[in-house]
Amino acid sequence: MSDAGTAPTVDPAVKPAEFTPLRRKPVQQRSARRVAQMLDACAELIDETGYDALTTTLIAKRAGVAVGSLYQFFPDKRAVVQALTQRNLERFMQTVQERLVAVDHNHWWDVVDTLLDVYLRMHRESPGFAKVHFGDVVDVRLLDSQRDNNTVVADSITALLTSRFDLPADKITMPITLAVEAADALLKLAFQREPEGDQEIVDETKHLIKVYLDSRFGS
Repeated sequence: MSDAGTAPTVDPAVKPAEFTPLRRKPVQQRSARRVAQMLDACAELIDETGYDALTTTLIAKRAGVAVGSLYQFFPDKRAVVQALTQRNLERFMQTVQERLVAVDHNHWWDVVDTLLDVYLRMHRESPGFAKVHFGDVVDVRLLDSQRDNNTVVADSITALLTSRFDLPADKITMPITLAVEAADALLKLAFQREPEGDQEIVDETKHLIKVYLDSRFGS
């Protein structure tokens, strides 16, 4: 699943991160494509070697660019993985947005299915995602220097839901945060049990989150 040169369109209200690991942002389309190639190469290598064995030299070679070109945009491999993780979250939120628009979601159960199904698909199909998820393998604050990764995800989901449904942020922030933490732990267990995710654990995770949110907000 390589989307080199394609930038996800995300509602500014749900933009996940408040900082960028880039030394400088690519201005020209050619530079943007080069950065996308580096991120795609990084994702492939993480699947093949893991984060510890990853190097900037390997990323540059796989991307077909000079190491010096990589250093124009990224100071080290951690920054490349940061950018990859941020891109993954942007794609996750964009896909969720598109599905919420396309389907009539008038019950929490439908919303939960959408969120978890998008996450599961990315885990199974997006290069590198299964190894780093939203960054905890590298740093619990990889997505944002001020918030842990799950909080960034929860805040993004909260912003999305308040923008689409008649839900006050101060009422749903904590339940969404707890739901994200529970889902994260349970889905990690599902993928520990089976490479594609233990379906029984996945189904029970969906049920648990649906019932919990329904108990807090109603249908």
